[in-house]
Amino acid sequence: YPCSISETFLRRNQNQSLEENLATLEEIREQAEASGLQMVVYFSMAFGNPYQDGWSIERLVEAVRGVAALEVGAISLADTVGVADADLIREVVSAVIEGAGSQEIGVHLHSTQAEAAAKVLAAYDAGCRRFDAALGGLGGCPFAQDKMVGNIPTEEVIRALALRGVPSPIGGALADVTPLNAEISRNFSA
Repeated sequence: YPCSISETFLRRNQNQSLEENLATLEEIREQAEASGLQMVVYFSMAFGNPYQDGWSIERLVEAVRGVAALEVGAISLADTVGVADADLIREVVSAVIEGAGSQEIGVHLHSTQAEAAAKVLAAYDAGCRRFDAALGGLGGCPFAQDKMVGNIPTEEVIRALALRGVPSPIGGALADVTPLNAEISRNFSA
C-alpha cells in the first residue's frame, strides 16, 4: 500500500490527503489481517521529494513508527524519483531501522545502472535485508526526472549483495532467466 509524508505526492498519485491515506491504510490492514495476508506499506518519496513538501529524516521516522504500530508485515522505503545517493540512503535506512523497533524495513530503490550497486550496498550496510527489484530492471518510475532512472535489476541486487558474502536466494536459476530479459522487454516495455 502506498503511503508518503509528501501531501503533494499523495494528491497526485492517489488523490488523497495524509489523513485519508492513513484511514484507507487502516481499513486495508484490517481486511488483510482478516484474510490472513501480510501487508507491505511503501513510503513513497522516503528520501525527499521534488515538491518542496516538508521532509526530514525525523519526520519520516515518526511516520514509519505510526505505520509500524499498525503491525503491518513490512515497510519499504521508496526512492520514488531516484535522486537519493548512497550516503543519504545509508543515513535514512539506518535511522528508520533504529526508530522502527522490530518492524521489517526494506527498500525500493530507483537508480541509473552506474549507481545501482552503491545504493544497494548502502542500504545493506545500514541493516536492510529486504530489497525490491525487477528482473532486467523492467518497469520504472513515471515520477523520475531522469529517463535513465528506473527499477534496479534483480541481477544487479544479487551481484551487489554477493560482494558482502550474501548467497543468492535463487541460486543458479538467475542464469536461466536472464536471457529472457530481451524478450520480456520487447513485449512489455513502453
